[in-house]
Amino acid sequence: MAGRSRSGDRDSVTVSFGAKFARSDQFKTVFREGMALVEAAATYLDGDGRKEARKLRPPHSLAYATESMRLTTRLMQLASWLLIRRAVSEGELTPEQAVEEQRKIKLPIRGGDQPGRDLGSLPPRLRDLVEQSVKLQERVIRLDQMLDVRELPSAGDADSPLETQLSRLREAFGKRAE
Repeated sequence: MAGRSRSGDRDSVTVSFGAKFARSDQFKTVFREGMALVEAAATYLDGDGRKEARKLRPPHSLAYATESMRLTTRLMQLASWLLIRRAVSEGELTPEQAVEEQRKIKLPIRGGDQPGRDLGSLPPRLRDLVEQSVKLQERVIRLDQMLDVRELPSAGDADSPLETQLSRLREAFGKRAE
């Protein structure tokens, strides 16, 4: 959310942390890792995972089906989030459109989407994919909370770019800094 604020006789441009982050090497790394994980999970579930699932007996076959569905759902939500952020950075979506699109994504609260207790009985590759996806989800949830543009003050309300960032920190920690 770029905007202009007037401070004395100078004009300054406020640049959204989210917009800057989406163009950063750190975001590109998270994006590549996320998309590689989506591809690895799809390859496994369509190949070796099917073979391994056929060998399982109840209740392990039910646990496999449950965790593979949860894995697929989690990765699709994460891929959607990553693609929306990338679309904003490439100018394909405005930040406002991104907010609207992200409302459709159901990221859980931190720690709210943990694998079932039967995870230990599942094939090692599925367990590894589930664990990697949960770690990626935790990273994305943290990033989403940092980048949440819905709660940012508008650029016109801030005296300076520093004040904008301080306001965001106050909101994030729920404290008033004096």
